[in-house]
Amino acid sequence: MNLTQLSAFRAVMTSASLSEAARKLGRTQPAVSLAIRSLEDTLGMKLFERRGRQLFPVPEAQYLLVEAEKVLDRLTTVSRTMQSLASGRAGSLRISAMPGPSSFLFPRFVADWLGEKGEFNVNITSRSSMQIEELVRTQSIDFGFCDAPSSTGRDAQYETEKITADSYVALPRRHPLANKARVTLADLAGEPMGALQAGHTHREHIAERFQREGLPLEVSVESQTFSPLMHFVRTGRCLAIVGPLAVVSEEITRNLEQEVVFRPMQAPLRYEYAILTPMLRPLSQVALSLKSGWREALIEHLEAIGAAPSTEDPTAT
Repeated sequence: MNLTQLSAFRAVMTSASLSEAARKLGRTQPAVSLAIRSLEDTLGMKLFERRGRQLFPVPEAQYLLVEAEKVLDRLTTVSRTMQSLASGRAGSLRISAMPGPSSFLFPRFVADWLGEKGEFNVNITSRSSMQIEELVRTQSIDFGFCDAPSSTGRDAQYETEKITADSYVALPRRHPLANKARVTLADLAGEPMGALQAGHTHREHIAERFQREGLPLEVSVESQTFSPLMHFVRTGRCLAIVGPLAVVSEEITRNLEQEVVFRPMQAPLRYEYAILTPMLRPLSQVALSLKSGWREALIEHLEAIGAAPSTEDPTAT
């Protein structure tokens, strides 16, 4: 059996005459009759009794009609689904972001981007940058957003698209440095500092900058993400050099607007983010569009705070 035969059979079964069935299908009567005879030959049985120009179904034809409708309706559904996938109106998404952005910025963007249109299944997770790198390496997600990997080997099996921007100094509003337009590294020498945990690339960059300038770095508070550090800054226990998305989040939420301020550095310290995409997992139109939209939204956010963002073309790593 083939779909042409089944379509002709259903049309005949649900029409008052052969000519009506032909009109439904946009075909000629001889073509419809030929399709029915071909189906009967394939099945090795008669489906209709021919009385003059009329066709009368045999009892077995009623069973075949039920099964034919299931097949043809399923095909219609699959066709519509594929059209929706191709146009980006439907699909499944498996995405992940590191803890900072995943708590607010990233899910807000995804929810706004999806809106109420289309039919999407979304799996969104919060993972550490190292975990996201492994998820992408094993082709387990469509893409991930994290801190840029410090190094990758040829067997990484993913592409890296970096987005870099200037870091900022988080200060208690009452701190004397809050009156400065820009903060120098020398201003921070000897101050108690909050920082990400040892081994994080951002912390290593800060330590290298202090060492290169012969300045002491005194870390008094450590955290996995920047958000907890803000509360220690708020109470005056420490200052902190934070990634620009921490500033973006605060600009939007205004959680600490009366107590914490952010100042650019005189000699900018660049923070590196990355969108990681698996090389062996072709992205759907939906995933491609979402990734592109997230990249554009990031650039807009970073430009809005004056963080001078820049991007690199995706490169296989």
